[in-house]
Amino acid sequence: MNNTNLPLTARPAWHDLKSHHQKIQAAHLRQLFLDDPKRGERLTVEAGGLFLDYSKNRITDETLKLLVQLAEQCGLRSRIDAMFRGDRINITEDRAVLHVALRAPRTASIMVEGEDVVPQVYAVLDKMTDFADRVRSGAWKGHTGQRIRNIVNIGIGGSDLGPVMAYEALRHYSDRSLTFRFVSNIDGTDFAEATHDLDPAETLFIVASKTFTTQETMTNAISARDWALKGLGGDPRAVARHFVAVSTNAAKVSAFGIDTANMFGFWDWVGGRYSMESAIGLSTMLAIGAENFRAMLHGFHQMDEHFRTAPFEKNLPVLMGLLALWNNNFLGAHTIAVLPYDQYLKRFPAYLQQLTMESNGKQVALDGSKVTCDTSPIYWGEPGTNGQHSFYQLIHQGTRLIPCDFIAFAESLNPRGQHHDILMANVFAQSEALAFGKTAEQVTAEGTPDWLVPHRVFDGNRPSNTILARRLTPEVLGQLVALYEHSVFCQGALWNINCFDQWGVELGKALAQRIVPELDAKTEPVLAHDSSTNNLIRSYRMLKGAS
Repeated sequence: MNNTNLPLTARPAWHDLKSHHQKIQAAHLRQLFLDDPKRGERLTVEAGGLFLDYSKNRITDETLKLLVQLAEQCGLRSRIDAMFRGDRINITEDRAVLHVALRAPRTASIMVEGEDVVPQVYAVLDKMTDFADRVRSGAWKGHTGQRIRNIVNIGIGGSDLGPVMAYEALRHYSDRSLTFRFVSNIDGTDFAEATHDLDPAETLFIVASKTFTTQETMTNAISARDWALKGLGGDPRAVARHFVAVSTNAAKVSAFGIDTANMFGFWDWVGGRYSMESAIGLSTMLAIGAENFRAMLHGFHQMDEHFRTAPFEKNLPVLMGLLALWNNNFLGAHTIAVLPYDQYLKRFPAYLQQLTMESNGKQVALDGSKVTCDTSPIYWGEPGTNGQHSFYQLIHQGTRLIPCDFIAFAESLNPRGQHHDILMANVFAQSEALAFGKTAEQVTAEGTPDWLVPHRVFDGNRPSNTILARRLTPEVLGQLVALYEHSVFCQGALWNINCFDQWGVELGKALAQRIVPELDAKTEPVLAHDSSTNNLIRSYRMLKGAS
């Protein structure tokens, strides 16, 4: 039974999973590990450079079997094949979804409407490489003949979160003679703080907007142009030496003053939150160099091939997707904490927030009907060990069940005495504590007064995954991002929703366009919003006038 329009909750495997959940819901991880001394060795899988231990999830072999059956009944394999084939699986926008083409080898062939897109991908990559080499070597000069030393990426959403995350994650590999800043927020403070200590003569702006009309990005870009020209004597020809574009709108790029020879394009089949390895990653290539950038692409491709070919029961993205669905839809866990124990990955949880929640934050199935179960959990997190001293209390002893993804590396990129062993000890200890907890008997045996015992009990039985790699390299970062990309796709395929549109962001943007002229009108505007919004607009205008 793999009718793709059948609601998930109507699948036989769903009903089997509901019955199965009733049978095992009282089972504790303590008992599951006692019953199977090899559990921690069995429930693991490795692909490329990533090792996943999923043994601390509240599952049995029967759970996994039924979850795989559910994936098969939902036609997950055919959905995967359709994506890699270039079918128009983004049905609401009538587009192919081919971020996998961005990291395919040069010898591959991927067809979209009868045209091989791989040569197009490599034409842009080669152009990016040439430009990055010129900037990094000092061959590219600013308007006054000075070398570029500062790069400011202006974008928002996928045009910002991916580049910021990748820069921070791979800063160890970056050219430290270059300064990188990222501007996304329409709040003028973001631009002011990003540029306050920079010299316009040494600064290059990357304006990343597919249409070159994104309100936040273009407002910041205009401010950047004004700032640069003010510091460069007002000569409009300076724009061409201090601005490049990642866009497909040559007319608007040219009108802005950017030489279209320095415009880097991408395609409708690349979604914003899946674009960090396209020309959107130009700032990443400038930071780490073309060789490291291509190593990152190779890591992406390794995970792509694993996802495309591995059987579901040994497939990292499929397993993580199925476990997330199990925790969300059967255990009632509505959030997932992503906890990287590496400071370089401090922006990884924020990056995943867009990837996961913009993709699967949907309530309408592919056929337009309402979904019949909860979809995307809320993703959030912070690097360890910082999070341990803020929100881990809630994870360990709170009333909500919060599954955790721990991410850690065997080798530190910055070894300092015992630092890394202590860091890793905390990774292992936290997952152990979440799984097994501490009973009242154990607390009492430590000599704790009876009145204090309840406060020091840890229930345990709180699920987690642990992802290990040898070290954080560009290749491993590519594998990690692709792992979560494909896990998200698996969840969306089972919920029968479109992971690749984002209509939910449109209404607020449209209303904002309507309100902007009402805020700066010279005379009192006629307002036709609800009473709250009308009153807020009037209050803002009064406060603004009072200043």
